[in-house]
Amino acid sequence: MKEALRYLTDIKTRLVASPAVAAITVVAEYASEDRGYFRARLALINGDFLEVSEYFMIQADRPATQEYRYQWMDHARQKLIRRWDNAEHFPELPHFPHHVHVGDQKSVAPGSALSIVALMDLIERELGEQTDRKP
Repeated sequence: MKEALRYLTDIKTRLVASPAVAAITVVAEYASEDRGYFRARLALINGDFLEVSEYFMIQADRPATQEYRYQWMDHARQKLIRRWDNAEHFPELPHFPHHVHVGDQKSVAPGSALSIVALMDLIERELGEQTDRKP
């Protein structure tokens, strides 16, 4: 359970330290001997909404993401910006089952394995680029 708890702590520490995150609400979390789950809702600094959900297992003393769903929406939660997940919906895409819904539920692109920690790196880069483009 030690490694699973450590990973949950790492996730929460990463979210709290992120310059892209304005507020965090943890919805659920648990850890057992060799697995865990984390779900949270985040308000991003630009007003957008991000929900993260990740189930992981400890393999060789390291966390390995098994199932994930990360949904980024506009501030009103009406428009999908992106959703990353590994539900087995699109076997024809490269890197199956990893995929990304871009701007619309029906618009799907290949994805790659992703953890909450890696997702935050991506979100921070994207929000940084948006800020850099503003006059």
